[in-house]
Amino acid sequence: MLSAAELVSRSVHSHDADLPSRDARLTYRSGIVDVTSGVAPGYVQGNLAIVPESLAASFHRFCQLNPKPCPIIGMSEVGDPRIPALGIDLDIRTDIPRYRVWRNGQLIEEPTDIMAHWRDDLVAFVIGCSFSFEEALIADGLSIRHIDEKRNVPMYRTSIACKSARPFEGRMVVSMRPFKPAEAIRAIQITTRFPSVHGAPVHIGKPELIGIEDIAKPDYGDAVSIQPDELPVFWACGVTPQSVILQSRPAFAITHAPGYMLVTDVRNSEFSIQ
Repeated sequence: MLSAAELVSRSVHSHDADLPSRDARLTYRSGIVDVTSGVAPGYVQGNLAIVPESLAASFHRFCQLNPKPCPIIGMSEVGDPRIPALGIDLDIRTDIPRYRVWRNGQLIEEPTDIMAHWRDDLVAFVIGCSFSFEEALIADGLSIRHIDEKRNVPMYRTSIACKSARPFEGRMVVSMRPFKPAEAIRAIQITTRFPSVHGAPVHIGKPELIGIEDIAKPDYGDAVSIQPDELPVFWACGVTPQSVILQSRPAFAITHAPGYMLVTDVRNSEFSIQ
């Protein structure tokens, strides 16, 4: 089996520069701000975490220990805003609709680019996103509630502890999509084929069992309607590093704003295991 990096490289370099994913990045580079769910169908989206080189090895180890919420699909060289394996003309400083800048665990700014914050010692990590497997769910006839209601996906901090890699430690964040029981079974079967973008759910039903007190009040994103005959289905989420930053309080870090992802030139099908 090819590694994730080999799949990424093969996918990107098999296409030319005229890509809907690249068009999306150029749109965000121009200053347009919008959530990216449903954008550039067929192409992988990624969560972002940027840390100084002095913390990069520890963060990489944290992701290795927690592959469900933090599957790495790309990583920059130190001080380089490009990740060629993920996209043509990709600039990690400008190509995400909205960022978050953190100091000592505190959110200080949510800019539309990070040119003013970029440093020569920074390393960018791109982490798989559940938006990528939504295409397969829709293709199978399943309805995605936050897309139908034109909202950001609801995300919750849980009581599920991640494995620590000092200084990084904290609780897992999950995204939620409601389904009827038979649909939930099908969603499990489908998303199991996508381990590089979180794979199968980590929990189904009874949100209180994973520390979610009020399903109507997500910690990130927007609440969506849940019908009486539906179950909330929870997937590990790449916003987990932001929960970890809140607890670990690194001196400096940058992430994406939840729901505002990096759209890559990698095809979703490249990460599917048949």
